[in-house]
Amino acid sequence: MKHRVLSYLTVVAAILLMASCASRRSLERSPMVGGLTGEAYVEKVIAAAPEWKSVTGKVALNLDMGDKGKAKVNATVRIRKGEVIQFSVAPLLGIEVARMEITPEGLLLIDRMNKRYVEVSYAMLSGLANMELSFGVLQSLFLNELFLPGKNVLDADDVKRFRIVQDEAGVRLQVRSGKEFDYTFHTSADQGLLEKTEIGLRGTDYVLNWNYDDFGVLDRKPFPQHMLLTVGGVRSDLSLEMKFSRLSVDDHWEGRTKVSSRYRKVELVELLKMLKGV
Repeated sequence: MKHRVLSYLTVVAAILLMASCASRRSLERSPMVGGLTGEAYVEKVIAAAPEWKSVTGKVALNLDMGDKGKAKVNATVRIRKGEVIQFSVAPLLGIEVARMEITPEGLLLIDRMNKRYVEVSYAMLSGLANMELSFGVLQSLFLNELFLPGKNVLDADDVKRFRIVQDEAGVRLQVRSGKEFDYTFHTSADQGLLEKTEIGLRGTDYVLNWNYDDFGVLDRKPFPQHMLLTVGGVRSDLSLEMKFSRLSVDDHWEGRTKVSSRYRKVELVELLKMLKGV
């Protein structure tokens, strides 16, 4: 997968190939989408990304692990841009029983009932997910944003890094020069809404799809109230459905969690086994 195949071409073939590529690049630079040039359309999609500092609300989570079972839970979600993505489960009289917190350093899982917690690095997360994960990527997925691996904020200079493909289903923005992964953003041609982010591992059937729909208005910006994450090309297909409600851009809440010294740190496998039995 990481090996590159090098081929030697004749002078004539090389000239023809270069001419073909130049022609293709010319076409890619100037497709028209809804009356806009391709680059102007990408700028429109980037500009549509929310500028809020935080988002809070309720979310109904429905996890389907195929033959490994299903799980449903209601939680409170809090996102503070550049700092934390937090899910809090408090089913009994508002008493929190579990918390998941994603930060630029990694993942923190807390089991309040048994006073346990686990910390997971992005290296471990990337191995479990079979793809390169970072806080920036996860934040963009939850906030319905375009992203480029390794870059925190997109600007006008980044529009050339996307290849534009238009068809009856909409407009696909494909990231150029992906090393091991293919990143494709599916958008609506009329409004420029991001409707799906697709991440595929080259040379395999593995693909992660993050779908967005049921767009509502949050602080005068469109935002999806329904997200569906599916993972294909694995032994047992996995899906996570998220239905959001009572969304706001309230920023009056405590940020990162400080774990009590009374809690015991455990390995991820131990915590997952324990939670599975709850």
